[in-house]
Amino acid sequence: MEYKDYYKILGVDKKASQEEIKKAYRKLARKYHPDVNPNDKEAEAKFKDLNEANEVLSDEEKRKKYDTLGADWNRYQQAGGAPGSGGFDWSKYAQQGGGGGGYTRYEGNMEDLFGDGNFSDFFSTFFGGAGASGGGSRQRARGGNMAFAGQDYTAELHLSLQEAFTGTKKTITVHEKNLRITIHPGVEDGQTIRLKGNGGPGMNGGENGDLYITLRINPEPDYTRKGNDLYIEMPVSLYTAILGGEQVINTLSGSLKIKIKPETKNGTMLRLKGKGFPVYRREGETGDLYVKINVQLPENLSAQEKDLFTQLAKLRNETI
Repeated sequence: MEYKDYYKILGVDKKASQEEIKKAYRKLARKYHPDVNPNDKEAEAKFKDLNEANEVLSDEEKRKKYDTLGADWNRYQQAGGAPGSGGFDWSKYAQQGGGGGGYTRYEGNMEDLFGDGNFSDFFSTFFGGAGASGGGSRQRARGGNMAFAGQDYTAELHLSLQEAFTGTKKTITVHEKNLRITIHPGVEDGQTIRLKGNGGPGMNGGENGDLYITLRINPEPDYTRKGNDLYIEMPVSLYTAILGGEQVINTLSGSLKIKIKPETKNGTMLRLKGKGFPVYRREGETGDLYVKINVQLPENLSAQEKDLFTQLAKLRNETI
């Protein structure tokens, strides 16, 4: 019988915390899920191994037993690979009823997990009953002693930049269920929010899965967002840039009146502190708004205007 290295299967260290084990399992389960890899026997086998590893390492009692087993594995093989032989102390591994009352998070249905058999021989031998063939594993699951959490669902929600700026409420439909969602100001493109318990239903008393919604913010041509700062260009007439003055600009938070200093150069960047994007879930904190001055040259000059510009050039000793 082949020894299964559950830590290696999940890609975690032997000292990994429960949270690290949970994250590793969820990431790999999504990758090898049968729905993502239809008719892929290799992915199916990997998926079963992942669920088996999670079943053991996410349960403190089973994990302790498994860690002890790792140190004794050679003795077990030398004893002929059978309980009770060669002086091998089987009592440390014999199932003592139940699994500590915990549940296994499984992202699929029971048939995907167990297939036409059960857990592996390795698991069944050490965790499914002393010397059992493995039939007990399915029986315990269906008998209610092993609860399975429901499948996690994923969805995408598209927002305008203005909605991300001010916050909004949206209704989405996931698996024929309508959900009203509050989006707080300051969310970012690609950010994922979790709605606990809104995934698939659990089995045998297990809790429901969760819903993970990835937010997608539609691009806005007038704005560039970098973190919590916003960047925008503002066209300014040549005369205002030279003589100075005031100009109104429309922003996501409303109209602002900006002072233009005399002799402002093209490409000058003005910083408006606190007028950028709100910081997510931190009330009162905002980024800055950067306004780039884009000086506009006059067009379709009249003869009189050209004459005035000629006089100005002569005053400045410019060669024309």
